[in-house]
Order: sequence, then C-alpha cells, then structure tokens
Amino acid sequence: MKMSLAWPALLLVLAACSGEQPQEVLGTVERDRLELIAEANERIVEVAVREGDHVPAGALILRQEAGTAEPRIAQARAAQAEAQRRLADLEQGPREREIAEARATLEGAQGALRTDQSEYERVQALVERKLLSQSELDQARARRDTARASRDAAQARLQLLQQGTRTEQIAEARAAVERATAALAEVETVAGRYSIRAPRDSIVEALPYKLGERPAAGRSVAVLLADGAPYARVYVPEPLRARFAAGTKVEMKVDGEPGRLAGTVRYVAAEAAFTPYYSLTQKDRSRLAYLAEITLDDAAAAKLPTGMPVQVLVPGRD
Repeated sequence: MKMSLAWPALLLVLAACSGEQPQEVLGTVERDRLELIAEANERIVEVAVREGDHVPAGALILRQEAGTAEPRIAQARAAQAEAQRRLADLEQGPREREIAEARATLEGAQGALRTDQSEYERVQALVERKLLSQSELDQARARRDTARASRDAAQARLQLLQQGTRTEQIAEARAAVERATAALAEVETVAGRYSIRAPRDSIVEALPYKLGERPAAGRSVAVLLADGAPYARVYVPEPLRARFAAGTKVEMKVDGEPGRLAGTVRYVAAEAAFTPYYSLTQKDRSRLAYLAEITLDDAAAAKLPTGMPVQVLVPGRD
C-alpha cells in the first residue's frame, strides 16, 4: 500500500527534474559611450555644460579658440557680398543715368573728331601750298585718327548699354556667387569644428579639460553617455553560448526594480573573451566566456543608471 502511494510522488519529482531550471548570466547596465575629440591644438575659451548635465542633440559642449578661422570667414563673406552685388547689377541692367552718360561721352567724342578732322584738312591745305612741313600733317592725321577711335569706342559702349546685359554675363556672375558661397561654407565648416556639440541626446559623463587649457588635436575633450534605452553587457559562459543568438528574447532582473525586464539579444561575440578555444581541453572550455549585448526593451529601463548590476535569466531546455 505504501509503495503504491510513493510511485505518484516519485513520478512528480522525476517530471520536475526532467526540465532544466533557468540559469543566470551576470553583467551591468551600459549606454553607448560617445567621445568627442579636439580638432585642433587651440585654447578652450568656453565650457557650456557641467558633468552630469543632460544635453539635447546639437547643444554646445565647449568651444575652442578659432585662431585664423575668423579673419578667413570675414574675407569669404566679403567676397560673397561683392559677387552678389555684381550679379544684382547685371540682372537689373544698365541704369538710365549710365546710358545718358554714355550718350554724352559719344557726343563729346564726335565733337572732338569734327574738330580734329577740320584741323587735318586745314594743315593738309597748307602743306600742299608748301607753308607747313609734312611732319605737321602727320601729327594732325594722328590726332584725327585718335579722335575717330575714341568716337567709335563711345558709340560701341552706348550700343552695349542700350542692348542690356547679356545672358552669358548673368550666368558668369551667378557662377561667381555660387563659388563664393561654397568657399564661405567651407571656411565656416572648418570654424565650426572648434565648437564641440553633442551628436545626440545624452548625459555629460566627463570633461577632461578645463577652461583655458589647450588640448592636443585628437584628444578627447568630452565623454557623453547616449540617452534613451540602455543595454546589458554580459559575459556568457561557454555551456550557455548555444542559447544566445541575435534576436533571442530574455528576461532580466535589476536591483531596486520590481519584477523582470524584457530584453533582446542584439550581439554575441564570435570569439571568447579570454583564452582561444583551440588551446583548451573539453574541461577547460567550460570556463570560456563570450561577450554579449542585450537591448532592454521596457520603457522603464530608460531610467536605469549606468553601471547597475543586471541578472539575465537564461531559459532552460525542455
């Protein structure tokens, strides 16, 4: 009778033992770490934030002395303004005052030509009568030809103004404006590198340099922790490695947080973090660990502080 009662209890124990119990993988809560570097060896003239501040994307972190960039920007802006004024003048076309001035110049040139032509004819008549030398006739001819050339130039200028600006001139002026604008944008881009800004919403973790210091080019001047959902960084033991793959859903526990948090495995290292597997025996391979990163899917995880210990529950095999 006792044996018949013991068999069901034994079967329950065996059924409970047939499924492997969940195991834990330990790690910490992490966030993307952003290191902002100095573009040049220039003095820090402004520090706009403090360590621990929350900054939005694009916010100024610190600013270095621009050096020679400021006069180059002023020069590029002046060149752009000059090109824009020339384009505006060509698009507007010649003004009435310019046409009137060109017409007056032409009339003056025509009067001078008539005078020199009359003088040439008079000298020519005197030379024929042997009253003047041939050289004086040559000089009079030269003055007449010069006056004729001035008349032709004034007449051509007046016709050009009356016809208006050619499309080729406007296109050339517009291209000059584009070149000047591109040159200004290039200089402003270079100068903008002296202002260190947050690439995304984040928290200022560290500011290695202080106001007035001169960091070397390429050195980190600010360390930010990206805002938003964090992730768990864990080391997966070799016996559990087969249960971790990208996209696997897991549950996690964090001290101080009630209940469990959902997560998704986003990355598992292909190589062990320590000794290469081919130099170990089967017994030693169980000591290997693989780095894995798990995204915390719950909205409540966004408030978790960086560095908190986390326990990832690995489901047992059926």
